[in-house]
Amino acid sequence: MAWLPLELPGNAASFEMNAPGQVPPLGRQTKRLVFDSSSWPIGLAMLGARDNMSAILGIDIGGTFTDAFLGDDQGNITTAKVPSTPPDFAEGFLNAVDEIGRKLGRSREATLSDVDYICHGTTAALNALVTGNVSRVGLLTTKGHRDSIYIMNVEGRYAGLGPEEIQNVAATRKPPPLLPKRMVKEITERVDYQGNVVVRLDEDKARVAIRELLEDGVAAIAVSLLWSFVNPEHEIRLRKIIEEESPGTYICLSSDLSPKIREYERTVTTVMNAQVGPTLRDYLAPLTEELELRGLNGALLVMQGSGGTVSAQDAPAQAITTIGSVLTGGVVGARNLGRKLGHRNIITSDIGGTTFLVGLVVDGEPVYSSSTTLNQFTVSTPMVNVTSIGSGGGAIAWLDAGGNLRVGPRSAGARPGPACFGQDGVEPTVTDANLVLGILDPKTFAEGTKRLDVDRARKALETRIGEPLGLDAEQAAAAVFEIQNAQTADLLRRVVVGQGYDPRDFVLYAFGGGGPAHCFAYGADLGIKEIYIPLGDANAFSAYGLTTSDVVLSAELSNPATYPFDAARVERQFAELEAGLTARLEAQGVSFTSIGMRRQLDIRYTAQMFEVPTPVGSGPLTDADMDTVISDFEHTYEQMFGRGTGHADAGFQLINHRVFGIGSTAFTPELPIAPKAESEDARSALSGTRRVFLDSRRGWEATAIYDYARLTHGHRLQGPAIVEAGTTTVVVPRDASAQVDSLRNIILHLDDRRP
Repeated sequence: MAWLPLELPGNAASFEMNAPGQVPPLGRQTKRLVFDSSSWPIGLAMLGARDNMSAILGIDIGGTFTDAFLGDDQGNITTAKVPSTPPDFAEGFLNAVDEIGRKLGRSREATLSDVDYICHGTTAALNALVTGNVSRVGLLTTKGHRDSIYIMNVEGRYAGLGPEEIQNVAATRKPPPLLPKRMVKEITERVDYQGNVVVRLDEDKARVAIRELLEDGVAAIAVSLLWSFVNPEHEIRLRKIIEEESPGTYICLSSDLSPKIREYERTVTTVMNAQVGPTLRDYLAPLTEELELRGLNGALLVMQGSGGTVSAQDAPAQAITTIGSVLTGGVVGARNLGRKLGHRNIITSDIGGTTFLVGLVVDGEPVYSSSTTLNQFTVSTPMVNVTSIGSGGGAIAWLDAGGNLRVGPRSAGARPGPACFGQDGVEPTVTDANLVLGILDPKTFAEGTKRLDVDRARKALETRIGEPLGLDAEQAAAAVFEIQNAQTADLLRRVVVGQGYDPRDFVLYAFGGGGPAHCFAYGADLGIKEIYIPLGDANAFSAYGLTTSDVVLSAELSNPATYPFDAARVERQFAELEAGLTARLEAQGVSFTSIGMRRQLDIRYTAQMFEVPTPVGSGPLTDADMDTVISDFEHTYEQMFGRGTGHADAGFQLINHRVFGIGSTAFTPELPIAPKAESEDARSALSGTRRVFLDSRRGWEATAIYDYARLTHGHRLQGPAIVEAGTTTVVVPRDASAQVDSLRNIILHLDDRRP
């Protein structure tokens, strides 16, 4: 077989196409993208040695699947999907590395030796908090303030609930307390709001309290004293005493983690961090050691909810910042891909095995929140605003006490998984419904590595749903499909419209293993006409987002002031935060091309309860800059709450200073440019037809099946159609069309009737 040269624009590497099953001989220094002419492309594999090349590996662990994305500075990419392995998620992590190596024809050791660093999205901290499987924690707080976390700022009954739940007051309840009252010890000390020591720390009594906690078997101690963010002297001394009494105990100081005003939120954040810090440490430490033993020379970085990464060594000290790590990778990936495609306003939608996630990119940046709510507790840490419901592919369909069909939030997870997985699962899921409806091919699911059992899926749907409702298996599957589409559309509407945005001003990105199969339905429900399914292998899009993220650390400090603000004072606070961030960035174990700082002030109208984060320019600040900040605050406020809602006559208050330190890495993985098709006709990628049920009004329809591997730039196809991409399935409904762009994204055009 002759080797056919293939030239792609914008890439200096050589390209060759090979016959199926053949690999060209590669020399020590050769770098090539290899394509299989029977299934374009097979993996954009990196073969042979990779001297003087840089590569980044992203691994995103979900409740059901673990996704991996490997990209290098030559434009080569390789993706993989393997089952997650609860409770030992590290096993799934290493399995994903092995699968990448298998696709490249390399060992785990050889694969890891080529990687500059790994970006990891982990559920370790979030799962621990949600399930309550957390470390035993003791809390030291100022005498007289023990009950702060039990009173919950009088918001515990409704924090994090929707309007309908809040209105049903009789049904609202406080969550179980974070820790028993006996685990909270009051310390004799007092600092006033100006940082003056009013009552000296009683070290003898403090030592007795610490010993009592240690005798009670605590694995971690949280310290949150009144006004410690102004003067941390007593918290620092308590840490020294704890270290003297028990050197191995995990310690978390509120003045280190969240030096912000509002005692309740600061204490909750500190306690939750202490609850999950040991868990994250015990997960990351052996994983890091194992990776190093297997050849990883670079750093292991962990994604944070703020959209940036932090070193595995640093992550346990601020474990609470990682609780949104698996939620933010897709939003960060969408922002970076949107920059290439010219999209500044993006709705991100991700259907994984367990959850459906929605986030927003507005004016080119993810929408952030300065706090989040978890289990009805308010956590004070900046985070990309991502909303989720338990409506993934593994979401279980069930009947409530009234005989109404529900889908989720319970998930079959990786084990036992959907009934069709043949792993002793008996409850029907969204994946089972999609299989029975012909949307999924039982032979090609997960790149053919897992053959699905249609009979098991039919039996589960018929037994658990169909028989009680008088439906057959296919009708039950159709009902599950409709409910799944309705509730995902409802969340999309709530996130976009509920935040005051018009969906027509946004482009929708759909990814995850299930997003491309359902996006036509929830997108149409909001009147969206154009949907991007990024990367083709959309199931690994969140892992791609991990590899495109910078290292981002944040630091905050409360120092309230009333307008007019003292520009020199504000500048001093920012300089102090930036100096600390610079030192922390230099300790991350990654080489940066540049380090930048992004500043914010939290501002509110006088006497209001909550603030609005407002950007502040870099460099020395002047009084004119402070006036500009106030103008920007008022503009943002009216954008959020409506024209005329501001009230400048009340005056302005500055509450918090915040800085994001951003370390830019040597390169960001680039997606290869696909060759242009000779014509729009995609019949060369047609692999057959099958009966598929997509719409209850039309029922079963003969549907064209396309092989994504044979699609390239410029191809168009008309619905109804299915595009099988190995690890995800794209649905193109009737009266819609799809086209492939230069990056091999699939773009759905809804309501596109073509002659």
